[in-house]
Amino acid sequence: MSKKILEKNPYQLLATAAFIDLFILCVCWEWFISPLRPNGSWLILKGIPLLFAIPGLWKGKIYTMQWASMLILLYITEGLVRITETGANFWLALLETLLATTAFICLLSYLKPIKAHAKMLAKQGTQVKETH
Repeated sequence: MSKKILEKNPYQLLATAAFIDLFILCVCWEWFISPLRPNGSWLILKGIPLLFAIPGLWKGKIYTMQWASMLILLYITEGLVRITETGANFWLALLETLLATTAFICLLSYLKPIKAHAKMLAKQGTQVKETH
């Protein structure tokens, strides 16, 4: 098991870990740490989209990483909006912003060389077509 983990790209591992941590944070925040309403709120459901991305991130699926990099921007935005609150909400929002930003940077860092390689192949393909 640990050998499989070590074979994965570190950006992929960090992004996956950040998504898992962000899911746990969202659930705990809205359920019992500092819910919007006593005894929890429906905002707990905001963590569900993260669950759809985690398996694809773990497997290194490019398409999942692309849409997950757009999804994570919602959590960065929410964290930045809620960071203006006081008490525990400030620290939870700060943690959410840090986790989401870490995930976003790791996803972009993982995808950048893949996109560059795809562009290079596409460019070579157009050059071959032009010569024939």
